[in-house]
Amino acid sequence: MGAARKPRVMAPAEEIDLSAVSYDPPQVKAPCFSGLLLKIFVWVLENAFLGPLLLSFLTRLNGLTQMLEETVIPEKPMFQPEFPKLEPEHDVISTEEDEDPLARVRLATACLPPHKPRRELSAQPGSPFLYWTIRDYAHAYQSNLTTPTIIAERIISVVEDFHSRKPPAPLLVSFDPKDLIAQAAASTQRHLEGKALSILDGIFIAVKDDVNCLPHPTKGGTTWYHEVGVVIEDAVCVSRLRRCGVIFIGKAAMHEFGMGVTGNNSHYGTVRNPHSFERYTGGSSSGPAAIVACGLCPAALGTDGGGSVRIPASLCGIVGLKTTYSRTSTKGSMCDGGTVDVISPLAATVEDTILVYAAIADPSSCDKIASSLPPICLPNLSLTSKFNVLRTLKLGKYAQWVVDVKSPDISEKFEETLSMLSSNYGCKTVDIRLPELEELRNAHLVSIGSHMRCSLNPHYKRRRTELCHDIRANVCLFNSFSSANYVAGQRLRRRQMFFYMQVFKQVDLIVTPTTGMIAPIILPAALECGESNFEVTAYLQRFVLAPNLLGFPAISVPVGQDKQGMPIGFQLIGRPWEEATLLRAAAAIHELCSGSTSRPSSFYDILQQTSQGFLHKS
Repeated sequence: MGAARKPRVMAPAEEIDLSAVSYDPPQVKAPCFSGLLLKIFVWVLENAFLGPLLLSFLTRLNGLTQMLEETVIPEKPMFQPEFPKLEPEHDVISTEEDEDPLARVRLATACLPPHKPRRELSAQPGSPFLYWTIRDYAHAYQSNLTTPTIIAERIISVVEDFHSRKPPAPLLVSFDPKDLIAQAAASTQRHLEGKALSILDGIFIAVKDDVNCLPHPTKGGTTWYHEVGVVIEDAVCVSRLRRCGVIFIGKAAMHEFGMGVTGNNSHYGTVRNPHSFERYTGGSSSGPAAIVACGLCPAALGTDGGGSVRIPASLCGIVGLKTTYSRTSTKGSMCDGGTVDVISPLAATVEDTILVYAAIADPSSCDKIASSLPPICLPNLSLTSKFNVLRTLKLGKYAQWVVDVKSPDISEKFEETLSMLSSNYGCKTVDIRLPELEELRNAHLVSIGSHMRCSLNPHYKRRRTELCHDIRANVCLFNSFSSANYVAGQRLRRRQMFFYMQVFKQVDLIVTPTTGMIAPIILPAALECGESNFEVTAYLQRFVLAPNLLGFPAISVPVGQDKQGMPIGFQLIGRPWEEATLLRAAAAIHELCSGSTSRPSSFYDILQQTSQGFLHKS
């Protein structure tokens, strides 16, 4: 017998010379299956004898076994993000710890520049496409151009029309027209009496199907979860928005259990990309992103555990914010208790993102990871000098990494955006190196996979055959993780936290493309029982995982399209708690690129159409 292979021994993180790091492109080695082949693949994986052999082969082939079982990692485990004490942000507005959502939304509104309607209600054909904003809706209500009730009636008509399409591609999996009209009537009355609760009063928002929102069940993209998890109250984030007068239109479709990044769901029908009906929306917050992109709502709530807000935001041409871990409460959602997940907003614009973020940010939820609560800060964009501070901003770019994309158009748009930030605002780009990116990816995989498997564990044996086939394949992989694998992943998490915080001593933000590819085409065979394509997953998640594993805030901003007209996103990653700096830079990018926003081929101009009668009378 040959001698056993010696384990790999990692040097302590503080001994790694970051300047000497070189990028090794990941080599994902796994079969791509859909339709009947996927069913056969899952049958093999679930077979008591063949499954462990196949999984052992695949995990070793991709280096996962060696990394988690045959490597000496000197760092202590970090079981959730632990942030070092940081200096306060500059040129931002701090909120008081005890302020309620209404007060914070008022402050956020005051931080925005003077309102100029994004599009006149009588906008001429051929003018640059711009989404209606929350302030446009508020202006229309205040000017008696329309009412929340009229908007609700139009939304009901659109939802019913959209859900009757063939093949099915539902945006909402739970929709109650009577409840919607009741919410809208109450808001309309408040506006008529001059007693609107906030600028969000009468604003329509959708909620991802893993976040509790009465009177709707929470299914998490399944056909059965509502039977074991009865909703008795709103999630904290939903409750905070409801206090501001938000109208919730229902539960948005998602990738089942959040275990995928395309949005494929064979139970309810796969959500289609509003820019191209033949392409995926991205996931797992597929429904929320599509609802915002197609104009049905100016904002939505999603959850982000592995890019699940930023990926669909990028693929659909909207804004997706991932907040600092624990900045928003996950109580009342299926991701509560995880260490990589947050509830975060998707919106058509950065200013709408700021307004929703101000309402849902919850200082009390930070108790579990910070003894001294950092204040919730907002960027002051109301000044003419709102972007002057960007002249001192240092943007970190890992040159070898950001070009590892499937489409060169993504790299071109990324570089164009950096050039515009430099020429217009004087931002400086700094070359950085980030080591052990493959280790980071695998640490995230074992972390989120173990948490998901633990959540599913009480019901899995009875409900296994009711899950989509791609989810069953993922669960088989997660089942193969041992407790020792999980601890090894948390040791890698601490190493990555050290590396990234070292980089953040040099730069203020790290910049990347959001995804490594544009929206993938939906294979017809994938519609019936799902699709397992780890290459697509790797490209879509290429740049988004560090904020989840390490808890950093990040945002995806649309910066244009590729040659096929599909949206491309630009990602900014910030230091812990520095959402204000992130949002200011995102606002600058959005302003620079707003003229290049393309109108989705499936777009419902809700405010324009519902205001026509009022316009003709005026």
